[in-house]
Amino acid sequence: MDYRTKEEQVADYLRERIISGVYPRGSRLKQAEIAEQLRLSITPVREALKLLAAEGYVSGDSYRGARVVPFDEAASGEILNLRLVLEAQLVRGAVENLTAKDITDLRALADEFEKAFESGDRATARGVNYRFHRRLYDIAGMPQTLHFVQILWARYPFDLINAAEGRGKDAVHEHDEILNALTQGDVSAAMLSMRKHIESGWSILKTDPSPERR
Repeated sequence: MDYRTKEEQVADYLRERIISGVYPRGSRLKQAEIAEQLRLSITPVREALKLLAAEGYVSGDSYRGARVVPFDEAASGEILNLRLVLEAQLVRGAVENLTAKDITDLRALADEFEKAFESGDRATARGVNYRFHRRLYDIAGMPQTLHFVQILWARYPFDLINAAEGRGKDAVHEHDEILNALTQGDVSAAMLSMRKHIESGWSILKTDPSPERR
């Protein structure tokens, strides 16, 4: 059962689509269109956009409309270091709370990610990647830490990294390494695998600053 409010569910839906590049940087988010897509009233969409504005995903207000913010290139290195620290703590917490169902759910998402990339559907793959990490970090039961991580994600260039040639294949193997460590209950290995996963994506961006945008 999903205990999130409607605005929280809408906010998570929009986060995924922003991170995956379905809503490109600088694009306008129209409340009425989103509400129609989700078959909801305007109110939860408007409140969700307020949440995303507070986290840094969008800018603007109810009157001028919201736009997806660009990633902060100057701060990306600092954001990377903060991600490494906070996401390691979420992985530690997840290992301590993992159930067999959690492993099954994460494996299903990892498999879905692989299939999407193999079929060439990069937008779907990026969305599934978001859900994989969000599902894993939810398990940790550390909502404040996850909240700060989501703020960092708002300004991180996921769309550019995941558009780079070969990134999908690398990410598939990295997800497998993470899952293997989680299944074995090996906290150190899980934290190290996540660190390698994050740094691997960052290294691609640094060596190829203008990957194909899709």
